[in-house]
Amino acid sequence: MADSTQGPLRVLLSEGNSTSAREAITILGLSGHLVEVCDPSRFCLARFSRFVRKFHRCPPLRDDPAAFLDFVEKLLVARRFDVLLPIHEQGYLFARVKPRLAGRVGLALPDFASYRAVHSKAGFSRLLDRLGLPQPVTRIVKSESELRAAIHLPCVVKTAVGTASRGVWFIRSDADLENALRELRAIDALADEVLVQEWVAGATEKAQGVFCRGRLAGFHAYRQIAAGVGGGEAIKQSVGRPQVRELLATIGEKLAWHGAFSIDYLLPDDDATPRLVDCNPRLVEPMSAYVAGLDLVGLLLRISRGEVPEAAGESREGIRTHLAMQALLGCAARGGRRRDVLRECWRLLVGETPYAGSLEELTPVRLDWLSAVPLVTIAIALLAAPKRAATLARGGWGAHLLGVASIRQIDRDDFYNGSSSVP
Repeated sequence: MADSTQGPLRVLLSEGNSTSAREAITILGLSGHLVEVCDPSRFCLARFSRFVRKFHRCPPLRDDPAAFLDFVEKLLVARRFDVLLPIHEQGYLFARVKPRLAGRVGLALPDFASYRAVHSKAGFSRLLDRLGLPQPVTRIVKSESELRAAIHLPCVVKTAVGTASRGVWFIRSDADLENALRELRAIDALADEVLVQEWVAGATEKAQGVFCRGRLAGFHAYRQIAAGVGGGEAIKQSVGRPQVRELLATIGEKLAWHGAFSIDYLLPDDDATPRLVDCNPRLVEPMSAYVAGLDLVGLLLRISRGEVPEAAGESREGIRTHLAMQALLGCAARGGRRRDVLRECWRLLVGETPYAGSLEELTPVRLDWLSAVPLVTIAIALLAAPKRAATLARGGWGAHLLGVASIRQIDRDDFYNGSSSVP
């Protein structure tokens, strides 16, 4: 692997269909790096970027993690990458086989035990309990009868594993509970652990950090100003949160974390103490930090290549960004009609309130004209049928993500035997 000071790095992204991957591609491209992407979908978001040098269609992680791993290993041999960037749930697999990848490519991941401990929402809740860190009152149940007994309206029910707000139900009534139970039965979620958390009224915020062997090297936080579809952000604003920084640093130090780590938290209306509600053992949507003056992707590349950087400075507060696709999907999902979607399109186009002074994160058309393709496609689809918003949003929950069966396969003792089929 070449010295990063001698020119651009060759970077392989482990998937190309998440918002996090798409934003990382923009940052990598603007920084002059050579980006390649593997994904099982021919039409993933990454296909619509001028910054992607080559796309590799790979086996689906969800259906065959062993085949996906074999595909990536062969790419590493054939293409000689400097850094493998596990931008989404592929980190679980790569952490499982980290010794197998050592020496082949730069990779920033903790040991598998640490990764596995927080990949599950139940595991993260137990970690918070052990560390004495604040979270909503939480009960972990393993049956329908236990779940019913734990319900105190209003509350939130979560499956132990899920991303992009999959497996989360807001329970405000008996009807909400019955609907959640039907969906839990349909996916056999009660065969695993399920969380029941108290409802906390307050502002939703998120924070992300990059760690170097347990030491926090970079930190950024932002507030959700407007929601999109499925709980994601349509509009964000960067904030300074020293208290949350300390909480995140405590978690990373305890786990000896190496690489990226993100947390979701609530700031209660009646209390100044943040409540941690979820985590993602990866870097989530890094453009907010980048626009606010902190390049967490660049920091992660350096750590992936074995550098031990000094702690980065603070990101700027008050920087507003938005995701136009999320804004349009959220408008339609909240019952918007065609004229509402059309009005939202106009506001985005001319920068009217609430987008005045805000920068686009996901599809920065002025920087990357190809990103207009998925944005225009979504806009046309919603104008034709606004009620399709939820269906369109689920298109991102694809074969590049883990499922319960693939997690169990990766966890098996015989999944990794210490050797590789690739020379």
